[in-house]
Amino acid sequence: MEGIERLLREHAFFAGVDEGTVLTVAGCAANVVFKEDAFVFRQGEPADRFFIVRTGKVAVEIHDPSRGAMGIQTVCAGEVLGWSWMFEPYRWRFDARALDTVRATSLDARCLREKCEQDPRLGYLLMRRISAMIVERLMGVRLQMLDLYGTRQAL
Repeated sequence: MEGIERLLREHAFFAGVDEGTVLTVAGCAANVVFKEDAFVFRQGEPADRFFIVRTGKVAVEIHDPSRGAMGIQTVCAGEVLGWSWMFEPYRWRFDARALDTVRATSLDARCLREKCEQDPRLGYLLMRRISAMIVERLMGVRLQMLDLYGTRQAL
């Protein structure tokens, strides 16, 4: 457990979080590895965890029947992957696939939601940080769309 506590304490997502809260969250955590091309999660499956990516890169994708997998963004080492675990119906809204070997800390969603129910301060902290991540990712998608459609208009 000490290794997971240290990993969480050192990660930017938990910057400034008190020791007791880190210990609480660490009780829901486990280290995981995904090989290249393995799916971390699939759209529509239960969103039962989220990930602190320590090494490697993960492609967040949507599947189009006529074009196959379409990349939306890449999540790299030092970033957090997954927010669907926090919002009903707790189902993944995208696919996530390892682009190379990925080492991550997996946080069990049910465990965390139960701890958030017991400690609303923890729930508020996680909601604020996950919401900030969502806004950042949406801005990235917005810039991609502007670039895509801006290029089309120039043709």
